[in-house]
Amino acid sequence: MVVVAHRLATVQNADVIFVLADGRVAEKGDHSSLLNRRGVYYQMCQSQALDR
Repeated sequence: MVVVAHRLATVQNADVIFVLADGRVAEKGDHSSLLNRRGVYYQMCQSQALDR
């Protein structure tokens, strides 16, 4: 199944999350691994207060 979402809470339990930026895959992984990278996904989670 492919899910496109703006609310990250919708995809945080997915097996694999692809983060798109500028028309390409910027990051790939599960919620925990992407948070640990502190990249694009981490910044999006911070802006949505998903970690609280």
